[in-house]
Amino acid sequence: MKKGVSKILILLAIVIVSNSCQERVENQLVLGEWWANLEVTESEILPFNFSLTSSENGDYKMVIRNSDELITVDDIEVFNDSILIKMPVFEGYIAGNYTDETITGSFVKESLDRIVPFNAEFGEKSRFEVKEVASINVSGIWEADFNIDGEKPYIAKGIFYQNDDIVTGTIRTTTGDYRFLEGVVDGSQLKLSTFDGAHAFLFTANVTDSTLNGLFYSGNHSVEKFTAKRNDAYELPDANSLTFLNEGYEKFDFTFPDVNGNMISLSDEEFQDKVVLVQIMGTWCPNCLDETKFYVEYLNKNPNPNLKMVALAFEYARTEEKAFQGIQRLKDRVGVDYPILLAQVGTDSKTKANEKLPMLNHVLSYPTTVYIDKKGGVHKIHTGFNGPATGEKYEEFKVEFEKTLQELLVE
Repeated sequence: MKKGVSKILILLAIVIVSNSCQERVENQLVLGEWWANLEVTESEILPFNFSLTSSENGDYKMVIRNSDELITVDDIEVFNDSILIKMPVFEGYIAGNYTDETITGSFVKESLDRIVPFNAEFGEKSRFEVKEVASINVSGIWEADFNIDGEKPYIAKGIFYQNDDIVTGTIRTTTGDYRFLEGVVDGSQLKLSTFDGAHAFLFTANVTDSTLNGLFYSGNHSVEKFTAKRNDAYELPDANSLTFLNEGYEKFDFTFPDVNGNMISLSDEEFQDKVVLVQIMGTWCPNCLDETKFYVEYLNKNPNPNLKMVALAFEYARTEEKAFQGIQRLKDRVGVDYPILLAQVGTDSKTKANEKLPMLNHVLSYPTTVYIDKKGGVHKIHTGFNGPATGEKYEEFKVEFEKTLQELLVE
C-alpha cells in the first residue's frame, strides 16, 4: 500500500514540476500563520507551526518553528490545486492538494518508502491544545532509558524548561540530540514535538514529580517506550571515549569517490603533514547538518593551510546518482567547500558502515569526527554532536573543539 501511494505522489511531483512554468491559477494560499500536523498513528498527531509569506514574483516561502529553531523552506511549487514542498537540504517533501486555507497530503521520504499523512490549516493556533492546567513542572534534568522493551535499549538525558504550561528543551543521547523540542504539560501529561524536514518526533508521557513514563514516536514507522527520573547530577558518557581504533590498527584511512568521480584517500599528498578532521556523516541527518554548519562557519572564520577537512557520506539513497545529488545539494545550500566523499549507498546501516571502516571499534553515530594529527596519528574520536538545541553543551563543545585544534596545529 505504501509503495502504491508513493508512486502516486511521485507522479504528482512530476506533474507539478513539469507544469510549473504555466500560468498560476487565481486560487492562492493565504499568507500568515498556519498550524500543521503529521498523523503518526490513528490516534496520535505530531503538531507544529509555520508561517507562509510570498515574494514579489509570487513564490511562496515557509518558515517552520520548533521553539527557537527557524527552518526556511523556499522550494514550493503549485499547479491547479496541487502543491509540492521540498525540504531545503533533506530529500523529504510534502505533496498533496490545497485550498486557500488548507493543505492535505503526505510527508514522503522516497528512499525509505516512508509516507506520513500531513494536514495544515490557516490560522494562529497553539502547537498543542491544553485542556487542563499543568499539575507538574518538569523543568530540570532527567535520567532516561529509551526503547526499554526493545532489542537495543539506550540511555538519554532530558533537559526541559517549563513556563506555565509551555515546555521547551531537548533530549540528548550518546549519538546526539533530539532537536529543538516544544510542547506543553496538559494536566499531568507531557507532550513534545519537533519537525525539521527530516525527523518527525513526538514524545508523550505521564508525569509525576519525579518520574516520566511515555512513548517516543519517530514518524509513523517507530514507537519506543521510555522512562525517566529526575537527576540533576546526571551526565552521559564522555563523547571522546566511545569510538576508538581497534587493536592492531595505528592509522585511520579510506578511499572513496568525490562528486566528480575522483578517488580520494587520506594517504593523498594534500593531507600529508596536515591536521585533518574526518567527518563521518549523512546528508539525511539533522545532527550532521548542525555539525556541518558549525564546521563551515569555523573554517571560513579561521582559514589555515595546515588544517584540512573531509567528510565521508553514508547515504540511504538507492543509487549513486541520487546520493551524489544529495551531497551536491548539501554543499550548495550550506556552502561546504571541503570534499564530501560517497562512502556508502543504499543503506545508513552502521554495521555496514563499520565494514567500510574496519579500523574503528564501531560506527556508533552519525555524525562522528576523527581528529588526526600532522603525523597521521589519531588524536581522538568524537562521537555524536550536541547542536544548538543543547545550549550549554553546545557552547562547551565549541570551546573544546577550538582548544583541540590549537593543540594539534602547534605540534
